[in-house]
Formats: sequence, structure tokens, C-alpha cells
Amino acid sequence: MQQLTVDLGDRSYPIQVGAGLLEENPFFVDLVRDRSVAVVTDSHVDALFGGRIERLLGPAAHQLIRIVVPPGEATKCWDALDRILDRLLVERFDRQSLVVALGGGVIGDLAGFAAAIYQRGVDFVQVPTTLLAQVDSSVGGKTAINHPRGKNMVGAFHQPRLVVADSGTLASLPPRELAAGLAEVIKHGAIADAGYLDRVAEAMPRLRAGDGAALAEAVVDSIRIKAGVVAQDERESGARALLNFGHTFGHAIEAGSGYGQWLHGEAVAVGMVMAADLSVLLGDLASADRDRLRQVIASAGLPVRGPSWPAAHYLSFMSIDKKAERGTPKFIVLEAPGRARVRKVDPGLVALAIAANTG
Repeated sequence: MQQLTVDLGDRSYPIQVGAGLLEENPFFVDLVRDRSVAVVTDSHVDALFGGRIERLLGPAAHQLIRIVVPPGEATKCWDALDRILDRLLVERFDRQSLVVALGGGVIGDLAGFAAAIYQRGVDFVQVPTTLLAQVDSSVGGKTAINHPRGKNMVGAFHQPRLVVADSGTLASLPPRELAAGLAEVIKHGAIADAGYLDRVAEAMPRLRAGDGAALAEAVVDSIRIKAGVVAQDERESGARALLNFGHTFGHAIEAGSGYGQWLHGEAVAVGMVMAADLSVLLGDLASADRDRLRQVIASAGLPVRGPSWPAAHYLSFMSIDKKAERGTPKFIVLEAPGRARVRKVDPGLVALAIAANTG
């Protein structure tokens, strides 16, 4: 096992990475001891790992329940949130209770938001079982549900007490889900570490093949990048916004398509291509660097072209993006591989970047 830390003073927490962490984990067991524990998961993950985590934690907990919701992005909604809160109330969970998010990014966001608002906040633990969740969404305390008009528009910052990234769970991922996670791996290199991006490109055949050692290395390196950014800027008032590279375009694709048609990583992949093209149009990025990034994204088995919508359709969803100011979105652009910044951009240039990468 390797352990990293998100350094946030009295809200700091460890991130465990390694195989077998759902089989034997004394720290996790001690954290749940004599507490009421709700494991929130989806039906697919529950069938794979629900019994395993109950065997790990059940003997130490005061009580342990499993709350199982349908899989997919559409589950990040008010109805599923209310279902979780209702069950916690029925089971008489108190403020000393603990919520465990067992699953991918959808479950982490949903269960984390439930923990953030139940009785004004209870502890929770992230147990990410997908590559995307392990390298990105489980770290940093962002929790949310979606609104039909915009992704992650209703939520809260609520840091977990612990993140348990059992790399053994990644063997269960189908190729499409694995590729979606690689989008966030690529993103971390693109915005923060050009050398890491080169290593990811070189390791891509092994990563796509599900090589355990290559995936574990990518998880640790990506978490190290993200944890460092979160420690600098917990609530996204500055540097943390750079982690949204590709997301302004990507969230528009997800919302405009109806949640679940595109996986988050797939939409972000196209968003990164559009954002890189925008960077070239602004004169910030060399066209050769844009082309290289596009090639790395394609080599991961990810899409590089978005839906054939008019630019105005994309822009209508972008105007509700969390980073927008008075309806005007801001964009993360690249100055070079491994170096990014936030810019306000003329909508006409945004439209050009969209038109060049759709269809």
C-alpha cells in the first residue's frame, strides 16, 4: 500500500492506494468501530464488492446497512438523494454516523452530498472502484447532484475522512469505463506535468490492457498532482480551477445529450480537444502541442469529436457552468504541455473551436 495525504490542516486526510484494501484494512476498520455505517453503492458495484466491504466493516460497526441505487449518471438526482436521506432517518442514524461511498464518481458525488447535508454534516469515506474516481473525483471534497440545466450545479464542499483506492477493483472495469478514467489521467499531465503526460503516452498500451502495475502508478501520480492542487486551493477560488481543463465543453456535452449518453471521461476528452484548439486560436499554444494532445487522447480509445450541434447550443449550456460569471463562461487553456491558465474568451473563438471538433 502507498499512502498520500491531502494537507488541509484539521481537515487533512489520508489516501490509501493498493491491492487488497477491501480485504484487510485496520485503519478503515478502526474508523468505523462502534458507529452506524451506511454503505451507499449502485446495483452493479454492490454485486461485485458490497459483500466484501460488509465483511470487512460489519464486525466492527454498531450497525451497517447498504443503500443500493441504480447505476449511471442519471442517478445523481434529487430522488436518489432523498432515498438515501430517508433511509438514514428510518434507521435512526445520528451525527456520529458514517457514510461510505462505494463506487464510481456518481456514487462518490451523491453519497458525499448526502453526508454533507444530513444533520448538517456527517463523516464519510470514499471507496472509489473506477479509474476515473480513483484518480480524480474521490479526492478533494467536491460533492453534488446534477440539475437538468447543468452538471453538478447543486452540491457542497465536504472533505472525506479517508479515501480507500483498492487497485484490485479496476480489474472489473469494461474497456469503455477504463478509457473514461484515462481521460482524467491525461488531463493531469496536460495541465500540471508534461513529463507525466509523456509517461502516460508511452504506457498507454499497458494502461488500456489493464496492466495492474501501470494503472497503480497512474493512480498514485494523478492523486499526487490533484492532492497538491487541492491543498493550495480547497474551494476553487484560484489554482484548483485548472483541474477543470476540458470540463466546460465536456459538461455541456453531458447536459445537452441527457446525462448518461456520454460517460464523463468521454465528454471531457472531447472537451480537452476543443480547449486545446481554443488555446491555439488564442495564440497561447503551439499547434504541434495541440495535435500531440489529441493523438494521446485518441490512443486511449476516447472520442475526439463532439456532437454535431450548433455552437449556440453548446454555449447555452456553458452559460450555466459553475465557472461562469454573469452568464459568461471562463475557460481553462494551455500555454504549453503541463502549463495551464484561466481565461475569458470571445464567444466567436469558442464557436470556432467547437465547429472544428464536432461531427
